[in-house]
Amino acid sequence: MQDQYLTVSALTKYIKRKFETDPHLTDIWLKGEISNFKHHSRGHMYLTIKDNKSRVNAVMFAGNNRRLKFKPEDGMNVLIKGEIGVYEPHGQYQLYIQHMEPDGLGALYLAYEELKKKLSKEGLFEDSRKLPLPPYPESIAVITSPTGAAVRDILTTIERRYPLVNVTVFPVLVQGKSAAPSISQAIKQVNEIGDYDVIIAGRGGGSIEELWAFNEEVVARAIAESTIPIISAVGHETDFTISDFVADYRAPTPTGAAEVAVPSQAEVLERVNSMRSRLSRALQVQHRQGRDQLTRLQKSYAFRYPEQLMRQKEQDLDRLSERLKKSSTMLQERRRQDFNVYMNRLRQQHPERSLDVAKQTFIQLTKRMNRAMQQEKRAKDNQYVQMLNKLSLLNPLEIMKRGYAIPFDQEGSVVKSIGDVQPGDPLQVKVQDGVLDCQVWGMEKEEDHE
Repeated sequence: MQDQYLTVSALTKYIKRKFETDPHLTDIWLKGEISNFKHHSRGHMYLTIKDNKSRVNAVMFAGNNRRLKFKPEDGMNVLIKGEIGVYEPHGQYQLYIQHMEPDGLGALYLAYEELKKKLSKEGLFEDSRKLPLPPYPESIAVITSPTGAAVRDILTTIERRYPLVNVTVFPVLVQGKSAAPSISQAIKQVNEIGDYDVIIAGRGGGSIEELWAFNEEVVARAIAESTIPIISAVGHETDFTISDFVADYRAPTPTGAAEVAVPSQAEVLERVNSMRSRLSRALQVQHRQGRDQLTRLQKSYAFRYPEQLMRQKEQDLDRLSERLKKSSTMLQERRRQDFNVYMNRLRQQHPERSLDVAKQTFIQLTKRMNRAMQQEKRAKDNQYVQMLNKLSLLNPLEIMKRGYAIPFDQEGSVVKSIGDVQPGDPLQVKVQDGVLDCQVWGMEKEEDHE
């Protein structure tokens, strides 16, 4: 019976695993009101999310809440993305928040993420397609609201840093439904004019709704199609819009855009002065070296005694000419001797001569081969005759022609000794021209004679 009871820890672990394997609880989109908000000293945020009927405890760890662009407060309506889990020590479920934003911005945030993903897949954010900024622009187009603080910051910064550049402001709407078409049309207009080196497009900071025109697809595509490099300067340093990703350069603020677009006149003058000083020192060194060289030349023998030098050079020329003539003659003679040697070698190794030698060699070898073959044939013939004679001498038939006979017993075996037969045994005696049927009448053993 005791085995049927679970511990509280085992039950809690089981419930936790159920929560973790339920796909409906691992990807939660929730909206509600914040209460009991507490920002822990370690960075984690503890809060309760409630509506008019229920509430749920929630936690947002420091790794996720660092990206928040607002400060959560009690009573604030928010949109949350997270997952449901079980906090084992207390045995209670709670919401683990991954992303949170103020309510009312959810649709805009989703649209922002979808457009960002779409344009990224098309390659509009790639660094390879971005245009470089000119180091010393002559004319700049500023696309922004003519009454905002952004345009004043841009013009003041450019005037302070690089007053040589021409700046043209193209007034546009930067907020509202008509803002995106106004901005995109201004970008196309500047490209059609074509007399500008850089475009600065942006506005001052604001809420996501106020900055939304720079998240519109029509503005992003106009920036991407621009043949003039564009600096995006929208909002504050923490604000990122679609235009920032598509633009050739993203500036954190309008003032930062102006600083990037033009060089500092003071720095340019400093570099010019430094280069002028280096050039002056280089010219002085070159002038001093040239003057020293001229002095050496003026003191040289050629300048002081030109006629004597010329005569000496003429004598040197005659001597060298004579040496050249002798060398040419000797070289020609050596070449003639080498030519004769090579011709003699060629005659000795001429193909016709080699062919004649080869023919003679072939004839001699053929004769030697024929003689050798005849000698070999005669030797083989003699050997054959000798072997034939030996064979004839050993042939039993030849022996029988001389009066010999061969006896066989009744089994057909040759009788070689008197011990092979008994008196009365039949024999067959083979003679030269036939076989004799005989019978043993008696036997007489001959004594061995030394």
